[in-house]
Amino acid sequence: MSHEDFADAALVLLGHGTTLNAGSEAPVFQHAAELRRRGCFAEVREAFWKQEPRLAEVVSSLGAPRIFIAPLFISEGYFCERLIPRALGFRGSRQEGFCRARRQGGQTLFYCKPVGTHGSMTGVLLARAREVLGQFPLGRAPALKETTLFVAGHGTRRDPNSRRAVERQAQLIRALDLYADAQGVFLEEEPRIHGCWALAATRRVVVVPFFISDGLHVQEDIPVMLGEAEEAVRRRLGQGRPAWGNPTERDGKLVWLSPSVGTDPDLAGVVLERVREAASWSDAFGL
Repeated sequence: MSHEDFADAALVLLGHGTTLNAGSEAPVFQHAAELRRRGCFAEVREAFWKQEPRLAEVVSSLGAPRIFIAPLFISEGYFCERLIPRALGFRGSRQEGFCRARRQGGQTLFYCKPVGTHGSMTGVLLARAREVLGQFPLGRAPALKETTLFVAGHGTRRDPNSRRAVERQAQLIRALDLYADAQGVFLEEEPRIHGCWALAATRRVVVVPFFISDGLHVQEDIPVMLGEAEEAVRRRLGQGRPAWGNPTERDGKLVWLSPSVGTDPDLAGVVLERVREAASWSDAFGL
């Protein structure tokens, strides 16, 4: 059977999920619907770690010979690489590494790598930046060489991989030499998103959130850290308006803020690439 033939396979698109932030699950349903439309798999299901439908229940309900579990996560952090694979039997309780493919009865389960660390995410980041700059050009579309790009990530001392994923993307974008500069900035680590325009040598700045959903962090926290009043942000969102106006001037700099990378339509293709990669593991793991 060709690795490109997934007619016998089920895809489970896995999101973190939360009961605190309405709408955070939207990208999972968005990309699952697109992959369902493409007709590559016998079945495509949505599942979450912290909300319904729960991952374990979804996986146990599937009868396909092959099941691909694709984490819609940004980094190889604690949930994605330790807690979830341990719960699914891919990692032992004391095992440092883990096997991403295993047999379970008459089925073969594959645990894909997260979408956020795939090489094509650099292209998704760049597309997001181009889109928002072109959509709100302020007279003329700003030249990229006159613009500094900031990759905005969560960052946390509990998960160094969160920071590494952001810094890696900034490094890759710098190497392409498209923008005047590219840097990573963070919600919970230095350098902070707050006042990031002061780090830019250019007047034009574009901030691209390296998050899966346009949830609380992207819709509220980042605009506030970029200088908007919290009350004004909540009022705009309550009225169904964008929390941030593109561009907004801050200390003589013009700042554009894009939607999150996780809502980009091209992410469905990244999921498919992760599945293709996982399908090739059968021989490596003797399955």
